[in-house]
Formats: sequence, C-alpha cells, structure tokens
Amino acid sequence: MEPTEILMPGPMPLVLPKLETRLKVHKLWEASDRTAHLAGIASRVKGIATGGHVKVDASFMDQFPNLQIVANFGVGYDSVDAAHAATRGVLVTNTPDVLSEEVADTALGLLLMTARELGAAERHLRAGKWMQGVYPLTRSTLRGKTLGIVGMGRIGKAIATRAEAFGLKLAYHNRRPAAGTDIPYFDTLVGLARHVDILLSVLPGGASTHHLIDASVLEALGPEGILINIGRGSVVDEVALIAALKAGTIFSAGLDVFETEPCYPQELAEFERVVLLPHVGSASVHTRQLMGDLCADNLINWFENGAPITPVAETPWPR
Repeated sequence: MEPTEILMPGPMPLVLPKLETRLKVHKLWEASDRTAHLAGIASRVKGIATGGHVKVDASFMDQFPNLQIVANFGVGYDSVDAAHAATRGVLVTNTPDVLSEEVADTALGLLLMTARELGAAERHLRAGKWMQGVYPLTRSTLRGKTLGIVGMGRIGKAIATRAEAFGLKLAYHNRRPAAGTDIPYFDTLVGLARHVDILLSVLPGGASTHHLIDASVLEALGPEGILINIGRGSVVDEVALIAALKAGTIFSAGLDVFETEPCYPQELAEFERVVLLPHVGSASVHTRQLMGDLCADNLINWFENGAPITPVAETPWPR
C-alpha cells in the first residue's frame, strides 16, 4: 500500500524526519519548477505541513481537491486561512501548550530587560564606558507596578503566574472574561492601558487584532508606561509606536515580534531604551523539537487513527 502523500512548502527540519518515516513528503522548495510540480501532485496531496513560511490561503488550498488537513508549526496560525478550510471540511491544527512556558519565560526576560535597561547597560560595559562612569540609575522598575496582560490564554496565564512571583499586580483584557482566574478584567483595551503601568500583549495575528494597540492605547498607557509584545507584530501599529516613543507618550517598549519579519523599522533600533529581539519567544532546541513532534503527530495521527491531536477553534474535532 502506497504511503499517504503530503506537501511541505518550505524546509521544516524539526518536522520532516518524523514525517518521512510514515508518510510520503513532497518537498516543494526542492522543485525547479514549483508550479509544474504542484500541478503534477495536486490530486494526490492529502495534507500540508507548514510553519508560516508560505501563506496557506484559500487560493493555495484550493489547488488540492483531496486535501484533508493542514498542520501548522506554531501556536499562531494566521498564515493559514482556517475559516476557508472549515468551509471545505479541511482540518487545521497548531502546536499549543508545548511552547507556553518557554514563551512566558521570554516575556518576563524581555520585560526585565526593558524596565531595567539591561541591554543598554550591557552595551555600556562592552563599549568600555564603565571605566569612564557607572551606567545611570534606571528611571523604571518593576517595584510597585501593575502589569496588564492582553490575551489571557495559555501563555497569558503562564506569564501571570511568573509576574505574581515578581510581586507585580495584575489585570487583563480579552474579548471576554477568561475562565479559571480571579485577576481583574477590563472589557476595553484603553481602559486596561489607563489602569496599568506595563502593557504586555500575547495576542495572535489576524484581521480582528490588526493594529489593536494604536495611538489611543499608547496615550492611555502614559509617559511612564512600557509596552511589551510577545504575540504577533501586526497587533501593534508600529508607526504610532514610533511616534509615541519620540514624543514621550510612553516610556519604552520591548518587542520580540514585528509587522513585517524579518524586517523591522530602523527607527525603533535608534531608541536606546527600546529592547528588540528577533522573534525568539519559543526558540530553544527543547521547545522547538516538542513543537516539531506535535506538528508531525497531528498529521500522522489523522491519517493512521482518524483524529487530530490539537485542532484549532475554526475546525474542531469531532466536528
């Protein structure tokens, strides 16, 4: 019996080895003529393994008449048109839970770096400036501060646990109150920003969250406020953020994600207190391998046992 055929549009070294033991994987990036290669295999492709390097939108998906499942590497799946997949009866899966703790660790590290200017202090030392004078006392601190979490899902709750241990007061904003927490809830983002000292976004990308953190939210956060984004870059209006930093509307920002990666606005890099990371929230060998295994297991379990492991909300299972 011939193995089930799936497509991998771009290299996925943490996913491919496991998949190749059970399925036939078409490696699109190796094809000299991708259009011709897709045309030749389209009717046989029953699954797609992707990780955001290729947009699996409606037009891409519709090339495959017998497609059953799209497995996404990562908890965020805004590069996959899950709503369209649902209309076709195609399952979409992601890799939640296995990265929550790692991303939460990164979020707290990014917050500490930003509030205490640790990156700037290290650059001061490496440049040999310590001999000329101590690094200035930082204006910001976590002592006595309130952290507002935007997006109280798995990662948001993991961040809240860590933040409480640091002595921070907490509040949050969601589309609706989250179950299993007694942290104060704000039904508007502006209301939350006005109440807190630090705004930390864990929101996914997509049309519903695009530029949700805009000039009005930054103004509400205030001149001593700090913005941290560990979710998706598209959530923050970067033009408004740059303007707010220039004007002193907010104090500083720490960003692990950007609107157009791997590009980022050079103006952001020119702010000495602003901390910028190259989307490393879950980027440890340990966690990325867990993500790779789960991505592969969603495909293998579907084709061998008839059930996905972690379907997304738009394509629940059982249907």
